[in-house]
Amino acid sequence: MVTDTDGYIHLVQYLTEHLGIFENSQQQATAEDTVMELFEAQLAAQILLVCGQNPSLTFAQRNLIIREVDSIVYDLEEIFASVSTDKATPEQTMFITEFSGLIKNLFDQEIAKLHLA
Repeated sequence: MVTDTDGYIHLVQYLTEHLGIFENSQQQATAEDTVMELFEAQLAAQILLVCGQNPSLTFAQRNLIIREVDSIVYDLEEIFASVSTDKATPEQTMFITEFSGLIKNLFDQEIAKLHLA
C-alpha cells in the first residue's frame, strides 16, 4: 500500500539526508521519551487520524494499514538502532513530528486512490 511506493522511497531518502540530527545529541536531550518511543507515538497518532478521517475503510483495509505501519516501525528500528533508546532532543522531536505527518500524507494519498478505484 504505502511501503512499496515511490513516495515511501523518497521519505526514506529524506530521512537518511537528516540522520545528522540524530548523531551525538545525547547531551542536548530534554525529552522524557526516547527516539523510538516518539516515532511510535507520533505514528500511532497519525494512523488514528487516518482511520478516523476514513470511516468507510473496511476491516481488511484497516488491518493492511496496521501491517504497513508495523513495517515502517521495523524500518525505523533498523535505521535508528544505535540511538533508539536515547532521549530525544527538541530538534529530533520536531523532525519526528514532521516525518510522521509525511507518513500520514502517504496513507491519505493511497486511501484517496482506493476511493477513486
